[in-house]
Amino acid sequence: MLRNINPLLSPDLLHTLRAMGHGDEIVIADANFPATSTATSTGPTCIRADGSSASEILEAVLSVMPLDSFVPDPALTMQVVGDPDAVPEAVADFQTIIETTADIPAQIQTLERFAFYDRAARAFAIVQTGERRLYGNIILKKGVIA
Repeated sequence: MLRNINPLLSPDLLHTLRAMGHGDEIVIADANFPATSTATSTGPTCIRADGSSASEILEAVLSVMPLDSFVPDPALTMQVVGDPDAVPEAVADFQTIIETTADIPAQIQTLERFAFYDRAARAFAIVQTGERRLYGNIILKKGVIA
């Protein structure tokens, strides 16, 4: 055990977060997200966190990882198909977590569904959670620690 480390941060997830560099991205995905097929042999690693919600993992990740302050969109979610201005419950929750946990809070930006999938395929890693709320997916860009 380690002190002051959220116990939801598994050894694999901690290793991944530490290995990421400034500008690398990590996806926190819901239970419906095609994480395993997106994480092909040439794509991101898929880390399972089935017993946790996306919100719980987001809060744990932001407790140790800074968001990138050099870009306008360090946090991205998927737009609702057919209603791109809608804010799903999970996304509203993500925004609250970013505002209360991130060292430099940011406003979540959105991507069209297939643009989100393409961006996720280029991420450093995908964390597949047990999140059951629809659109419970977020991409985070890692920042630097001054």
